[in-house]
Order: sequence, then C-alpha cells, then structure tokens
Amino acid sequence: MNKMLHKIPFQVIRTFLLLALILFLSCRSGSKQTLDETPTRGNIKIFADESYQPIIDSEIYTFTSLYSYANITPFYKPEVDIINDFMNDSVKVIVTNKKLSDEQIQYLRDTLVIARTTTIAYDALALIVNKENSDTLLSYNTIKDIFLSNIKTWKEINNKSKLDKISVVFDNTKSGNVRYFKEKFEISDKLPSNFYALNSNEEVVNFISKNRNALGIISVNWISDKDDAKSRKFTNNIRVVALSSSYDNTSFYLPEQGSIYNKTYPFTREVYLISRETFAGLGSGFISFVAAEKGQRIILKAGLVPAIMPIRLIQVKH
Repeated sequence: MNKMLHKIPFQVIRTFLLLALILFLSCRSGSKQTLDETPTRGNIKIFADESYQPIIDSEIYTFTSLYSYANITPFYKPEVDIINDFMNDSVKVIVTNKKLSDEQIQYLRDTLVIARTTTIAYDALALIVNKENSDTLLSYNTIKDIFLSNIKTWKEINNKSKLDKISVVFDNTKSGNVRYFKEKFEISDKLPSNFYALNSNEEVVNFISKNRNALGIISVNWISDKDDAKSRKFTNNIRVVALSSSYDNTSFYLPEQGSIYNKTYPFTREVYLISRETFAGLGSGFISFVAAEKGQRIILKAGLVPAIMPIRLIQVKH
C-alpha cells in the first residue's frame, strides 16, 4: 500500500488536496449564507411608500438595535413603482396602503409565489394650508367639489376670504395619496389644471408654508409625532384642516388618533406590509416585529393607530 502511494505523483496529491479544500470552504460558505438568512439576521432591502418614511425609519432603527446582525436598507418610492418592483421580484418586502389586486395575486401564484399581507396601522390623509389661511374648517363635500373642479377659489368657500385661486399640491403623480382621492371621488380622468405634483410629502409641507393660496395633501405620518422635532417644525409652519364626515356637516375632526380609529375623520386608510419571501427570512422577522407589541407601540407613539394592538380612547371633559 505504501509503495502504491509513493508511485502517485506529488502534483496529483497536491491537486486533490486543493480541490478538497475548495469544496470544504464552499460548503462552509453556503452554510454561513443560510445562517445569515434568519428572522433576526441578514441583509435585505425594503421598498416603502414615501408617505411612511418617518414610521418605517423608527421601526427599522429599533429592530436593528435589538438585533445587531440584522441590516435593513429602506428605499422610499412612489406607490406605482413599489408595486411594479414587487411584481418583478426586485424586492421581497414592501410597505404600502394599496393591496395587491386579485389579478396580481393570481399572477404570483402562477409563479409559485404566495404574497402575504399584514395590516400594521391605520393612517389618514391630512389637508394642510398656509398660516395666513383662516379657512381651517371644511366639509367633506367642499373637498369633493375641489377635486371635481366645482370649486376653484377660496372665495367660493368663504366670500370674506382675501385669498384667490386654490392651488392643490400633492407629493407625486404616481403616489398613493392622489390615487386614494381619485378612487374616493370616482375620478377617472385627469385631475383639474389647478392640481400640481411635487416630489415628496416634505416638499408639500414646505410649499404650503410659503404659498398662501395653496392646499396640500400629505400623509398624517409626517406631522403626527408630537415628540419628533421635524414633525413639530412642520406643524409650526402650517395649519391642519379639520373636516366633517361625509354624513354630518355640523362636526369637524382633525386627523388624530381618536378620529382615525372611529373613522369620524373621512380620509383614513390601512397600511400594509406585503412579503413574497419563500422562507422565514429577515423580512418575515421584521414584519413579525412590527405586528407585535414593540412595533405596534412605535406606531402608537408616532400618532398613527396600531392595527393589532388595542388602544384606549379617553374622553376629556372640560
């Protein structure tokens, strides 16, 4: 036996050992990659509607602080782009206020992918005006008439107003904010000529603070966290409009947690985390965290309504 080994050329033995080493290291590398993809460990990206940047930044910060081997990179985009990227398998987890259509769900099933949707919060669309605008109580039907181009000036709302033409500004032509109102008021055509798209909710707030005739549409998430310095700065520079419900023009409600919860504020919506992961990876772990107590408390503190954790409504008598 020893004589046979001596007859094997040294180069052959060296090549064999080198191949064995490469195979061993590749197996270890594969195992490490598998271990990195757990509910609390790994490296993923999430695409989120720009409306929810404040709350998603907070959730990711807290989650990655608890799990130091988790790395989640958020990208904030308009709703249309997020859905398209999700369907094209460019991202595994998205945050949006639009559910997938039946056709989209079936398309994914045909490719052996199950999309899992988790409702994490209830949000509202806030209407904001310039500090010089005193018309901060508007009816549901007034807003509807503005969208249908039946009302075009502030004087048509209040004949004592010193303001002129209403300029309505929103975040993006592909955003869920404007899509929500078009569906709400059954608008199939283009919006009126006095509607203007910017690039973000933040730009809308800044525009309103400098233009007295403007009416802005933003997600309340940007102005709802009373402890956040940026949110407080925004609310100091604008006024938030109180609205009546669609069935009662005598009472007006701000987009606050109580009126979002009981839907007396007319423009509320759900916020979803949608996953197409085929295994229990980091995306699934993040969704579980947001839907559990700690994640829901972050939503509550941010001024939105948690979808899963019950909240207490306290009536204060003056």
